[in-house]
Amino acid sequence: MRRTRTELLYRSTSLAIEFNPVEEWIYANWRGYQNYESVVLGCEKLLELMKEKACFRILNDNTHVEGQWSTAAGWVAADWFPRMRASGLQVFAWVYSPSVFSRLSVDKSIKLAEFPDYIKVFEDIALAKDWLRAHI
Repeated sequence: MRRTRTELLYRSTSLAIEFNPVEEWIYANWRGYQNYESVVLGCEKLLELMKEKACFRILNDNTHVEGQWSTAAGWVAADWFPRMRASGLQVFAWVYSPSVFSRLSVDKSIKLAEFPDYIKVFEDIALAKDWLRAHI
């Protein structure tokens, strides 16, 4: 297994964002219970850092997310994803949480976004990383 040095770009109680210069992706590690405000703040920060680093491949990890955040699903689909794509987003690997309620929120976001081909959801982070590596 290859170890890489990542650069911490942002940390809050609900989200840590790192830049992986070797793999050329941004890693968003969401944690705990999310709500509309935390999702919007975190997503806006992710958009800002994606543009700042000119890195357009995202590994979005919900492994440690608990509960639902479906109140933000419509905003993610209709507002944030279109702006991410317009800003250069190429691929977005989204790792499910074990929490069924969090998974339902992810599924709602994707359904409302009409499941664009640049977003793929994974049960396992290793599979998400492999998919990103195949989309350089």
